[in-house]
Amino acid sequence: MQRTLSRIALAVGLLAGAIAAPNAMADAPMVKTQAPGFYRVMVGDFEVTAISDGTVKLPMLKLMNNQPPEKIAEALKRGFLKEMVETSVNTYLINTGSKLVLVDTGAAGLFGPTLGNLLANLKAAGYQPEQVDEIYITHMHPDHVGGLMAQGSIAFPNATLRIDKRDVDFWLSDANLAAAPEGNRGFFQGAMASVKPYVAAGKLKPFEGNTELVPGIRAVSTYGHTPGHANYVVESKGEKLMLWGDLMHLAAVQFDDPSATIAFDTDNSAAQQQRAKAFEEAAKGGYMVGVTHVAFPGLGNLRPAANGKGYIWVPLNYSSLK
Repeated sequence: MQRTLSRIALAVGLLAGAIAAPNAMADAPMVKTQAPGFYRVMVGDFEVTAISDGTVKLPMLKLMNNQPPEKIAEALKRGFLKEMVETSVNTYLINTGSKLVLVDTGAAGLFGPTLGNLLANLKAAGYQPEQVDEIYITHMHPDHVGGLMAQGSIAFPNATLRIDKRDVDFWLSDANLAAAPEGNRGFFQGAMASVKPYVAAGKLKPFEGNTELVPGIRAVSTYGHTPGHANYVVESKGEKLMLWGDLMHLAAVQFDDPSATIAFDTDNSAAQQQRAKAFEEAAKGGYMVGVTHVAFPGLGNLRPAANGKGYIWVPLNYSSLK
């Protein structure tokens, strides 16, 4: 009898534990953070690390141009997106073996509190800002140059800064700042605050047009989104990566219809032409592209849509690099 009672007591205890366990697990606090924002890919002998500066929610239904609002709304719906689209801000670090090159620097504090993660993610990826040799800026909007500074100091003390001269002349001009509409002056002020300390330190070295900057990396002029917007081509051992900067902003709309533009374009028509050309060349060439505002890490390929209109974005297949 005693043995039977013991077995019953044991069974009741186990049952009580099984019932209580889910409640105990539910009491664990939610973490609500992602893993560090970096992802690596090899381009020939070069190691490329996509580094996230974070995301920012943008009212894309209001910002997109050259398309009826109902068409934009339907594209967002097809992409399972709301009007406020959580938009990635991606940067790219290229280790050539002899140079460490950073393309764009994110926003730091210039574009809201959800950005400014570049330095933390750079360190999580195994690098220190002092190791960066060169910084290439696609254009001087705040979400691309803000990360040049950190707490009032130059964030990359040993880096040479390279920007197309057209963008430098436009965004660092006091006359252009004074002439700009009130709502656009923050773009000039952010560019000046981020870049002028590098000018004062003798670290800014502008380039003009299509230029090889270091072996295996060259600038390609894509003027339109800003007066001096540049793409950067990374090539090694027959493999190629084209970094597009702000050639496009919204995958759910612009891959289907490259004619869609955005309010941030300095010249909508020129930006549209550059995008159409880049899409066509990427689909024909089959090379990888990296895009600042496509969902992190923003790496993938393009192929023409079956209907002959627009393109299909194929995100890069995940690799453990083993």
